[in-house]
Amino acid sequence: MNRTTVTVLAVTGLLAAACGAAPSTPGGGLVENATFTTAIPSDPGVLDPATAVLAVTNNVLAFAYDSLVGANLDGTLTPGLAEKWDVKPDSVTFTLRKDVTCADGSKVTPSVVAENFTHISDPATKSPIYGVLVPAGMTAKADDAAGTVTLAMPQPFSFIVESAANVYIVCGKGLKDRSLLARQTSGSGIFQLTEVVSGDHYSFALRKDYGWGPGGVTGKTPGLPAKAVVKVVPNEQTAVNLLMSGGLNLASVQGPDRKRVEADPSIKKVVLGASNGQYFYHQGEGRPTADPVVRKALTQGVNLTELATIAAAGAGRKATNLVLEPRPCPGDSVSGHVPAYDPAAATAALDAAGWKPGPDGVRVKDGKRLTIRFLHATTRGQGVLAAAEYLASTWKKLGAEVRLQGVIDTKLAESLNVTQDWDAAWLPIGVTLPSQLTGFLSGPAAPKGANFAHLNNTRYNELVAKASARPGEESCADWLAAESALFEASDLVPVVENTVVEAMKGATVEVVAGQVRPTTIRMSKAG
Repeated sequence: MNRTTVTVLAVTGLLAAACGAAPSTPGGGLVENATFTTAIPSDPGVLDPATAVLAVTNNVLAFAYDSLVGANLDGTLTPGLAEKWDVKPDSVTFTLRKDVTCADGSKVTPSVVAENFTHISDPATKSPIYGVLVPAGMTAKADDAAGTVTLAMPQPFSFIVESAANVYIVCGKGLKDRSLLARQTSGSGIFQLTEVVSGDHYSFALRKDYGWGPGGVTGKTPGLPAKAVVKVVPNEQTAVNLLMSGGLNLASVQGPDRKRVEADPSIKKVVLGASNGQYFYHQGEGRPTADPVVRKALTQGVNLTELATIAAAGAGRKATNLVLEPRPCPGDSVSGHVPAYDPAAATAALDAAGWKPGPDGVRVKDGKRLTIRFLHATTRGQGVLAAAEYLASTWKKLGAEVRLQGVIDTKLAESLNVTQDWDAAWLPIGVTLPSQLTGFLSGPAAPKGANFAHLNNTRYNELVAKASARPGEESCADWLAAESALFEASDLVPVVENTVVEAMKGATVEVVAGQVRPTTIRMSKAG
């Protein structure tokens, strides 16, 4: 959530767009007919919800789409497209509202909702959110006469209702021709996409006919903006400058610029837990990190306490869990399960495994150099860049040749899932349910599946199967133990729980698990 420099022309255009029609102020300090502007660190890419795995993409889609249910700040569920639901161990039946329309005026029916889940579950579509947001094996059945849609699993499933909160429902023209969704939206959300300038901004207009928001929110609710603009601002310092000058209403700040934000009394601040700073080892055939001895040695060689301070610029928390707050399974799956810092043991293990130092200090085994290509995003702030340099320096001391590969978010996804040109990767994954991680951490490997690191941890798989068959809280002990099994095998290394300052000026808005809730935006006087 960090941000390159915006040119004077771009800033001027942004401020001009914010002026538009003159805003008016009703009672209570709310401002009408205003423009809400927020920032994302990189372009969201393709706008099809069935392919959206990046946070930047989903933050754009949130403005134009609804889901069956929503999540509150405390983790409780709220009605969305569904007004009520009936839960069984292996299925849930949602009763839909009858007044919902797509942005193109077409009705949102149970058949429309079911078609979304069927599309994602179809192997031919190769949706990367299948097995992640939509559980593997889920089927959808519509009953338009009864106004219901039933989602069912082949066996009991822990979080069957909660899973529906993260699936945006496509309707109208986009459902019939999904190629339209590359640069357009086709949803029932409170805003409609009106302009796309790739790499610069995405503009939305408020739907005055919207009448089905959580808590009774409609398109006529006082304080809602007439327009919303999602601005691509790769540099966090620039984003904070824009926030302070009135060019942004919301900025997510993780790096050193949070000190400026915290010192400004005109800015409203909310500090939230964000996804973990963590790194994965690629276990595909022929990779040095497919060897558990190498993975453990590389992990033992790193002072994770120092790395945590560097990666989060001193503003992080101890990593205890892989799921974002509010967590359905609170608890500590990390402590005591990650190999402890012991460089001497790491060196000895590599020696014993046959990785011998070569003339240039790089270890070699069977004629192959211990080369680690370390993949990381360049849009996540100076902390991540410094963390990558720290890891490179540390692993070089162990005798590894480290090649740092910094890329933007969309290229990161391509490297992870398509080209697979990496051996270790710094990759925060933000999920709200432990079940949403299973597609990333098990099952078919990329490019055929979402398992980008080619993990196959038997203990994890066994515990996930056990947990999945139990409802809600009854499953939590097994979900936590499953995470611990990954750390013990050095499949992934949790370093720090990042925190983010959601900084607001001239508006207030709720951000849940890193996602903006557009129906909660209320424009106000800045300062």
